[in-house]
Amino acid sequence: MLSQTRAIIFANGILSDPAAARAAIQPGDRLIAADGGLHHLHQLGLMPDVLIGDLDSVEPGEVEDMLRAGARVERFPVRKDKTDLELAVRLARAEGAGDILIFGALGGRWDQTLANLLLLAHEDFRSVRIRLVDGAQQIYLIQTAARIEGEPGDTVSLISLQGDARGVTTDGLEYPLQNGQLPFGSTLGVSNVLLGKQGMVSVQDGLVICIVIGQPKTINRTNT
Repeated sequence: MLSQTRAIIFANGILSDPAAARAAIQPGDRLIAADGGLHHLHQLGLMPDVLIGDLDSVEPGEVEDMLRAGARVERFPVRKDKTDLELAVRLARAEGAGDILIFGALGGRWDQTLANLLLLAHEDFRSVRIRLVDGAQQIYLIQTAARIEGEPGDTVSLISLQGDARGVTTDGLEYPLQNGQLPFGSTLGVSNVLLGKQGMVSVQDGLVICIVIGQPKTINRTNT
């Protein structure tokens, strides 16, 4: 069973707003470095609880420092079937995290960025709340319903991820949908606007990626 434990994973992509990432970390959060994500944590003056991956982006001395500090190191072969970030997400899920916040998952290589985005839709992770955060942007999956939280004027984009999304209803957005459809590959749901501090989106059939773009802030979400 998933708990209320929150895991924060740092991947080896671009960390565009280190201060916002540091402010998001709360007491009790479990910190996981996905390979070179270790460098982001070092930049923030933090030591992860776990370092996981093939470790091709960290120096042997850094691994030794981790071990001396009492952190756990999970080393995998370079020739493997999963990215370091997927390994980190699987670890967090196996340890019972019900909420996973990921920094440094975007930017740099397009193949890695796209694969990281699609991790949200992996069948193994749909029972977990996962958010990718990049500065003022957050990205998560809507399966049935979600409350969107932010500030009036924040940009909200809804993009179908698995064929056409049907029965899409929104509340609290400038351009509403009522039992509507988001065609796969369409830009119909891009650049909507949050009218208040929260809105709602429900989906009867399909998977929808939600991107909220606003001012850097700590964001909480309820997804059912």
